[in-house]
Amino acid sequence: MSLTNASPADAAKSAKSASHLLATLPTSARNNALTAIHAALSQSKDEILAANAQDLALAGKAAENGELSLSIVSRLDLGKKGKWEDMLKGILDVRDLDDPVGKVTLRTRLDDGLDLERVSCPIGVLLIIFEARPEVIANIASLAIKSGNAAILKGGKESTESFIAISKVISAALESTEVPNNAIQLVTTRDVIPQLLDLDQYIDLVIPRGSNELVRYIKSSTKIPVLGHADGLCSIYLEHSVSQEVAVRVIVDSKTSYPAACNSVETLLVEEAALEKLLPPVAQALLENGVSLRCDASSKTALTAKLPAHSSAILQDAEATDFDTEHLSLVLAIKTVSSLTEAVSHINTHGSHHTDVILTSSAPLAEQFMSSVDSAGVFWNASTRMADGMRYGFGTEVGISTNKIHARGPVGLEGLMIYKYKVRGAGHITMEYGEGEGQKPFKHEKLAL
Repeated sequence: MSLTNASPADAAKSAKSASHLLATLPTSARNNALTAIHAALSQSKDEILAANAQDLALAGKAAENGELSLSIVSRLDLGKKGKWEDMLKGILDVRDLDDPVGKVTLRTRLDDGLDLERVSCPIGVLLIIFEARPEVIANIASLAIKSGNAAILKGGKESTESFIAISKVISAALESTEVPNNAIQLVTTRDVIPQLLDLDQYIDLVIPRGSNELVRYIKSSTKIPVLGHADGLCSIYLEHSVSQEVAVRVIVDSKTSYPAACNSVETLLVEEAALEKLLPPVAQALLENGVSLRCDASSKTALTAKLPAHSSAILQDAEATDFDTEHLSLVLAIKTVSSLTEAVSHINTHGSHHTDVILTSSAPLAEQFMSSVDSAGVFWNASTRMADGMRYGFGTEVGISTNKIHARGPVGLEGLMIYKYKVRGAGHITMEYGEGEGQKPFKHEKLAL
C-alpha cells in the first residue's frame, strides 16, 4: 500500500499496471502478503489506536458543534469493543479462504479439438470512497489482494490520522512481499473525488462506504459502475405466533448491538394480533436499553394499556417520515399491520432492499415472506445484524450491495470476481459451422469441471 499525493490520473494509471501483475501472482504470494499485513498491524496496535484517538477527539468536538453526526463518530472508533479484533481476524479469514482466481465454472466441448472454458478473474481496479470506518483499509486491502484486484482508497478527513497510520504499516509490510505497493493506494490529496470518478479508462468499479448522501452523489457523478447501497432501512415483521423469548432477543439485538450500523433495524411492523401479547414485553426491553419508540396510534394505545405508567409516558407519536428514515441511533419506528401481505407491501415500498426479518413460528409464513420481500437479505427468526460478510463466512466484506446485477448483499471475494471465456482450438473457423451444404453443427457437449 502506498500513501500517494499523485494526481488522480497517475494514481489510477499505476494501479491499473499493478492490477495486471497482481492478477497473475500465485495463491501463495497473495496469502503471504496477508500474513505479513496481519503481523504488522498486530505489532502496531498501540500507535494505530493512538492515531485513532486523535481523530476521535476532533470528531467529538465536531459533533458537539453540529458539524458531524454521532453515527459517524461511532463508526470512527477503532477501539470499540471487538472492532480491532474483528479487523485482524478478517485478514486471516480472507487468507484462509479458497483462491477465487482461475476457478473453472463452465466447460463445454464445442467440437472435436475445440473446447470452451469460463474462468473467474479479477475485476481490475477498485475505487473505494469511504467515511469514517478506518478498518475499511484493512478489509479492502485483504479482499483486494486475495482476489487479485488493485484498489484505490479515498477516505474522509474525519479519519485522516487513522488512515495514515494503518496505511504506513500495510505499506511497510508489503515491501517484503511480491505484491506491488501500487496495487493498494491511499489517496491523500484533498478534493479529488470528482477527478477520480472521471477515470473510467482505468477504474473498473466504485464502492462507496458512507452516508446515503455520499452514495447518491457518487452514483450520479460517474460512468463507472457503482456497487453499494444508499440506505439501511431494515424492518422486522412481528407475527403473533413467535415466542416472546425469540421476539425480545432478536429485536433488542437488531436495534441495540450497534445502532449506527446499516444493518440495524429501523422499523418494527407489528401484526394486529401481536399488539397485546408480544409488543409490550418487546417494547419494555427496548426502553430498558435506552431505545426511543415512535409509535403509530394502534401500537401506542396497546402499549399505554400494558406498560407501567412511567414507561408509557415516554412513548412518542410516529410521523410518516419516521418510516422512511434511517435513524442510525437508538430510535425505532413502530407500525401496526393487519397481515403478512401488508407487511411485505410496506417493506417493498418504504425499505431500502437491504435486510428484512420475519419473526414467526410458521414455516409457510416465513417462506412466503422471504420469497416476497425484495431485499438482499431476508431472514427468519434471526437478527438483522447477521447481515455481514464475516458472519456469512466471507472473511470480511467491501460493503453491502442492494444492486440487482453482479453482487448483492455482503460483498466478499466472490463479489469482486468476474470471468473470462477461454477457447482452445486447432485452426477452427466459423465458416465450417452452420446449416448449409458442407457445414456441420456444434456439439455443445457439457464437460465435467
